[in-house]
Amino acid sequence: MQEVMKVTDQRYRLGYHLMTKGGWMNDSNGFPWFKGYYHMFYQYYPYAAEWGPMHWGHARSKDLVHWETLPVALAPDEHEDGCFSGSAVVYDDKLWLIYTGHHLTNPEDSEEFYQDQNIAWSEDGIHFTKYEGNPVLRAPADNTKHFRNPKVWQEGDIFYMVLGSQGSDELGRALLYESNDLKKWQLVSVLDKAMNLKDEGYMWECPDFFHLDGQDVLLMSPRGLEPQGDCFHNLNQTCYLLGQQDEENYLVRQEFTEIDRGHDFYATQTMLAPDGRRIMTAWMNAWDSPMYEKEDGWAGALTIPRELRIEKGRLYQKPVSELSSMRLHRVLDGGLVPESSISLPAASEIKLLFKDCGDFSGRLLKIGDGGQELSISLDAEGSRILVERTTKDGLRAAKIMPYKDLDLHIFVDRSSAEIFVNRGEITFTERMYWQGKLELSLGEKAVREACIYALEKETNQY
Repeated sequence: MQEVMKVTDQRYRLGYHLMTKGGWMNDSNGFPWFKGYYHMFYQYYPYAAEWGPMHWGHARSKDLVHWETLPVALAPDEHEDGCFSGSAVVYDDKLWLIYTGHHLTNPEDSEEFYQDQNIAWSEDGIHFTKYEGNPVLRAPADNTKHFRNPKVWQEGDIFYMVLGSQGSDELGRALLYESNDLKKWQLVSVLDKAMNLKDEGYMWECPDFFHLDGQDVLLMSPRGLEPQGDCFHNLNQTCYLLGQQDEENYLVRQEFTEIDRGHDFYATQTMLAPDGRRIMTAWMNAWDSPMYEKEDGWAGALTIPRELRIEKGRLYQKPVSELSSMRLHRVLDGGLVPESSISLPAASEIKLLFKDCGDFSGRLLKIGDGGQELSISLDAEGSRILVERTTKDGLRAAKIMPYKDLDLHIFVDRSSAEIFVNRGEITFTERMYWQGKLELSLGEKAVREACIYALEKETNQY
């Protein structure tokens, strides 16, 4: 029997982000509410801090802040070589997992495979049984081997599934299916597809489809995009389309937009909370992230949960209100003069308002330990905000809407920073491998309003 990987060094362990107790984590898989708990499933390999045959890790929380790790929900068996990403839905007082079965046709070559869709169920939300009739869905004739990541939801008596796919033209697409019982699925339409390879990709992973503030939203993680200006500079991206589903079940859509502009954000998962909020999380890494924590027996984490809304024709994100329960005490409440500095707790929340800076160009602030630094700057002439870290290819930037004041809301953890600009119009997610004491240093612009909190350092219960 293989031994579960153990953490050997705490230096990069995050305080309030969901992680494994050891081993590898990537995509969030399912994010339901069931019997009084938020449940979070994720891609997991327990036996090394590297990607391996995929399992489904599992944690639950009553408040989206404090997480309890539960037993592995799904593991590969004699019928499949991996349980790839999917989703979860509540039906008939049971919790159902819908996942991609990954099958190698040549064990010596990881690129020779096929994929199908499968289900498992649980009455207590902890112990799961795979359906004996799996698979419940196979790829259509005009599909390549890429056929994965089902997101399922219910409307009335009908279940719908949006599925990541690559058509025979080798372009990414999202397929829409429907079912009465989760076991028999019928193709409804190709909900949407890439217009071309370089602009929209060869495969749309981890799709999600939902209605929000009068519009339909299609989220996906496309692969194969080429950089365009400040956009699409990671190996793979996460994007969204706003639009309306027409009578033929196609998405009449708007601009293809990158949802997070940092280095470390991929594979989103959303859920409709009991109070009606649309809440999103994502893998707080990417396939080209350095992931220095692998040396210490673990790899990967999930972002803080974020509430979504549509405003001014864009998808906005804000930290869920429950995160305020982590605040231990105020480190600062007031203003900050130019060129000033303040020590930061390793787990901290920073809220800053820069007044009258619509024509300002230059550095606003820097967070660092004397070695690893993260800086935020403005380019007023180009209406851009720039985030740069001390790594190779460290710069990321985004255009922002016309503004007078600039609002920054930053969550710092022991090896991460999540930056929300102007109430979540733009976000940047970054893994930062700090080891020394952190300091916040201002540039040449004063902060009229500042509030910094020290946050709870341990929210995971393993």
